[in-house]
Amino acid sequence: MIQRARSAVAGPSGPVSDKTAGKTSGKTTSKSTSKSTSKAVGKPLDQTPLDWLGGMSPRQFMAEYWQRKPLLVRQAIPGFVPPVSRDDVFALAAREDVESRCVESERPDGQPWSLRRGPFAKRALPSVRQPGWSLLVQGVDTLHDEVAELKQALNFIPSARLDDVMISYATDGGGVGPHFDSYDVFLLQAQGQRRWRIGPQRDLRLREDLPLKILSHFKPEAEWVLEPGDLLYLPPRYAHDGIAIGECMTWSIGFRAPRQDELAQELLARLADRAADELATTLYQDAGQVATSKPAQMPTNLQSFARGAVEALLQQPRLLDQCLGEYLTEPKPQVWFDAPARAQRLGRRDGVKLDRRSQMLYDRSHIYLNGESWRAAGDDARWMRRLADARELSAAELSQTSEAVRQLLSDWLLAGWLHRVSSTTGMTQR
Repeated sequence: MIQRARSAVAGPSGPVSDKTAGKTSGKTTSKSTSKSTSKAVGKPLDQTPLDWLGGMSPRQFMAEYWQRKPLLVRQAIPGFVPPVSRDDVFALAAREDVESRCVESERPDGQPWSLRRGPFAKRALPSVRQPGWSLLVQGVDTLHDEVAELKQALNFIPSARLDDVMISYATDGGGVGPHFDSYDVFLLQAQGQRRWRIGPQRDLRLREDLPLKILSHFKPEAEWVLEPGDLLYLPPRYAHDGIAIGECMTWSIGFRAPRQDELAQELLARLADRAADELATTLYQDAGQVATSKPAQMPTNLQSFARGAVEALLQQPRLLDQCLGEYLTEPKPQVWFDAPARAQRLGRRDGVKLDRRSQMLYDRSHIYLNGESWRAAGDDARWMRRLADARELSAAELSQTSEAVRQLLSDWLLAGWLHRVSSTTGMTQR
């Protein structure tokens, strides 16, 4: 069964490890592919060694490193060649629908740190021959299929926590200064070299005279130069400073760490929108009210009546879960979907694949996609969860789904939320 649900709105520090992909028992093996995973026959996925993690399994990484301590993996993706060039990054930074920033570093001649926000015409950027500047472009995973696929290498981490992939281009000496992030981040060196200095900073005070969040007293404890294909994981609030050695590009895979007050505001606003549907239209009555000599005093019965209304909404855990799922999958303001150029129908030999911009999650009773929700149970729920986890369904899998599922997928196809994949050509039909 699948049915439309009403939308709610119209670490601690530790030692650093340095690992080399493919390294086991002291021997290093070379790889001829840029695939991020190694296969271990008969092992559960969470116990399968991954090149991305230096031969560790996801289970080991999550137990020992995630939100605890940094990890450096040499040649996590051997022979990595970025599918996005410098000119591509410049072109993205010129778009109105793309968030971008240009940072120019402090210079010995007295030039202070500067920060400008895009969009940038190419002539508005400094010359590539000028040292000491960086261009940062957010959300490249929503703009480029191959960049989006990179996030799938981290599918052992809940999708609700993944945020976006930012590409940072820098000329020699470029960087954004020593800082810390409030979220986990994987830093993949895509092109050129970057020198990273990191440390478990306790003094998180920032310089107040700058437009950037730069630490006042950075004290690094480790330093490396990363080459293309190298990967550095940093837990939240771990201070770091990356400086380009010559021209370079770094890809940052960032994670979402919502604040508790942010979640409370969003959920309460969505619950308020649902009040008319979820609560009875009972009017307040006070037939037992006695005459008072204090007319400005709030009636305690009225206070109880109001509290009861709010508590009635808060005491519906599935409704809260639904509001959270819709919020976590809601597209960012700059994300738009394109309907197919011509009307499309799912054929018997077609599979489907989620659009790179689509965010799909599920829980025990709902599936969520791009800010909307559907109640799902039985086989329908099983196939929709499979689509959310794998981001695609093959033609063979699709042939086993119900008519209701196929109709819903057809609606999503027309909205541009997913695409047909031909079983004969393997090509995605847009």
